[in-house]
Amino acid sequence: MSKRIINSKAAPAPIGPYSQAVEVNGTLYISGQIPLDAETGELVNENITEETHMVMKNLDAVLSEAGYSFADVVKCSIFIKSMDDFATINEAYGQYFKQNPPARETVEVSKLPKNVNVEISCIAVKG
Repeated sequence: MSKRIINSKAAPAPIGPYSQAVEVNGTLYISGQIPLDAETGELVNENITEETHMVMKNLDAVLSEAGYSFADVVKCSIFIKSMDDFATINEAYGQYFKQNPPARETVEVSKLPKNVNVEISCIAVKG
């Protein structure tokens, strides 16, 4: 098994004992990203749309660092504090997957790291 740890300076550093992503045999597993701006260290939480775009920007940074793109993503997991935000998150998230979107689940949870409203992880595969 070949295992490569991925860390992008363009995405926030992990806030615990985990890697931003791990690549194993052409599959990239990206840890959950929150709306933390890597440049400022500040949370982007004015509204759920901006939070979602920041999360997707962080995912994109990790994907790019590993040599992948959103076109390689096969599965996403979305964790949200309120299912009332589902449609708004969906609208922002959908802008990154215009064709052949990945499989996914969306789960409402009681609390997320740093009390954010959305966290997204994904799996990407090189074809």
